[in-house]
Formats: sequence, C-alpha cells, structure tokens
Amino acid sequence: MKLLLVEDEAKMVLLLRKGLGEEGHALDVCSRGSEALALGSPEVYDVIVLDWSLPDTDGMTLLKGWREAGVRTPVLMLTARGTTADKVKGLRSGADDYLVKPFDFEELLARLEVLGRRGEAKDGVVRLGELVLEPGRRILRIGSREESLTAREFALFSALARHPGEPQVRARLMEQTWGPDFDGSANVLDVYVGYLRTKLERLAAAHVSIRSVRGVGYKLVVEPSGGLPA
Repeated sequence: MKLLLVEDEAKMVLLLRKGLGEEGHALDVCSRGSEALALGSPEVYDVIVLDWSLPDTDGMTLLKGWREAGVRTPVLMLTARGTTADKVKGLRSGADDYLVKPFDFEELLARLEVLGRRGEAKDGVVRLGELVLEPGRRILRIGSREESLTAREFALFSALARHPGEPQVRARLMEQTWGPDFDGSANVLDVYVGYLRTKLERLAAAHVSIRSVRGVGYKLVVEPSGGLPA
C-alpha cells in the first residue's frame, strides 16, 4: 500500500519506516500538519497514519479539515491518549481507527490491512495478486511502482480484469473500450494490448499477462504464484 505518516516523533518515524518498508509498503512522512497540507490531496494514499499531537496543530484539526473537504481516505490515529473519552473524540473527528501508543507492530499492520481493504471497497480497486488497478487514479501499481493509464488503456484493462482467465472476444473488447459506434481499424485493439503489456513489463508484473486466444481475442491470466484474483 501507499501510506502517509504524519508524525513528529523521530524514533516512531524510524521504526515505522523500517517496519512498513520491509512489509513492502511505500511510506511518505510529514512531521508537521503544514507539511501534510502542502502535499495536496491525500487521496493518493491508501491509508493515512496520523498522530494526535503535532508541533503546529493537532491531528484532529487536520483530520476535520480533510473530511470537510470530502477526503475519504481511511485514517488510523496514533496517540498516547488512551481513555474512552479520547477514543470517542478521535473517532468522531473522522478517524476510521484508533491505536494507543505504545503498540505492537503486528497489530498496527493488521489494522492497516483492514483499513486498506475498506478503502479499496469504496473506490472499486481491483487487486490481482500484487498488481493493483486503481480506478480513482487510473493507474496500475505494485507497491510503490506505478504506471499511469490512458482512458482507453484503462477501459481495456478493466474489461479484461473483470473476467480473469476467461477469453474475451475481440468485438466485445472493442465495444467496451471504444464504444459501439467505433468504425476504426480492428488492429487498434492489438496496438493497445501491446501498450498494456509494455506497462506490465515495466512494473515487473510477471504473474499477470495478457494472452492471445486464437480465433477469439484475449484473456488476462493471473498466475497462482502471484496471488489469486481478488
């Protein structure tokens, strides 16, 4: 996942950067609320890990501003404040989950995984093993590696990803990608399949491939070693 950590405690930052990096997550870090705001929309992240106490503001104020602006990215709030009243206050400010310091790293990972799945369900994210298709950003990614898709590339890959392992006829793929009134060359489908294959290669997505099916069209294949389609 791509994560944003808003935390000013240096030891905590080092711990999470090392641990989350070893788990294959990409992590951006801000030590101040102003830095987080300067990044622009945080919706590019799968989950935000937000400390309650920051040098220039408090996490709740920052979070309320995001929620009022329509940001739906799941937020895990970290704090040393462990009373029920504090937890209720944090959750009511817009946090999706709340974890009290000190915490067990495995518990943090589990909570992040749950929040990541929740965000994917909201945004229509498709996971094919390690490969993730994000409709909101129109990208393919594996960990921190990303490839942007054009509108046509996205439509074509989405059509194939809806039925992994099943051959899709050329005419149907062209209709789903260019619309029923398209009167251009049928070879354009092969050209765009080539574009997608190149992007999969650049991502090193060896477990996902687009294969030709003689006399039919194409199919998206996800190898078991890379994980089953989700």
